Amino acid sequence: MTLDTTAINQQMTHFDDHEAIWLFGYGSLIWKADFPFLERRPAHIVGWTRRFWQGSHDHRGTPEAPGRVATLTESPGAICHGMAYRITRDVLGPLDVREKNGYLRVVTPLHFDDSGHAESHEGLVYLASEDNAAFLGPASNAEIARQIAESHGPSGPNRDYLLNLTDALREMGHDDPHIFALERELLALPKQPA
Repeated sequence: MTLDTTAINQQMTHFDDHEAIWLFGYGSLIWKADFPFLERRPAHIVGWTRRFWQGSHDHRGTPEAPGRVATLTESPGAICHGMAYRITRDVLGPLDVREKNGYLRVVTPLHFDDSGHAESHEGLVYLASEDNAAFLGPASNAEIARQIAESHGPSGPNRDYLLNLTDALREMGHDDPHIFALERELLALPKQPA
């Protein structure tokens, strides 16, 4: 699959008859909602685990030295917490460009965390599967942290992406063992020169 998935995502017609769509964010979409939204709610999806296995050639790294950012891997019974946004269909165009580095829109059930009763809705998540051109795959926490420490792209240092994500998850009251282990490894490394 190509590095730029914009055209593929724009062919998706599943929500064409909807005025508004729920979008689930599990990485930078939790803490960097630089798009208009109608509503924002804490939510989770089931059967997925967050992993720093996706390369970032366009935001937190470069084609020559990609950074590492979050994607999801299938994990039966797992719960991945994040943030859901109710958006209008016209917001998908700019989001497709933002998420173009290997991510595809996937339909998923969202479960909201802010109501006293079980409440779910069908929504979208941008997912970078292992068959995309930017997929880096698993590595040791130390290797991933070292790559994050050394990577920088047009959106800034890769380390900021990880640290902003850990801050956002803590603020929401959620533990993610993989993400927090990477944070510990990253903070134990000598700080890279700017």
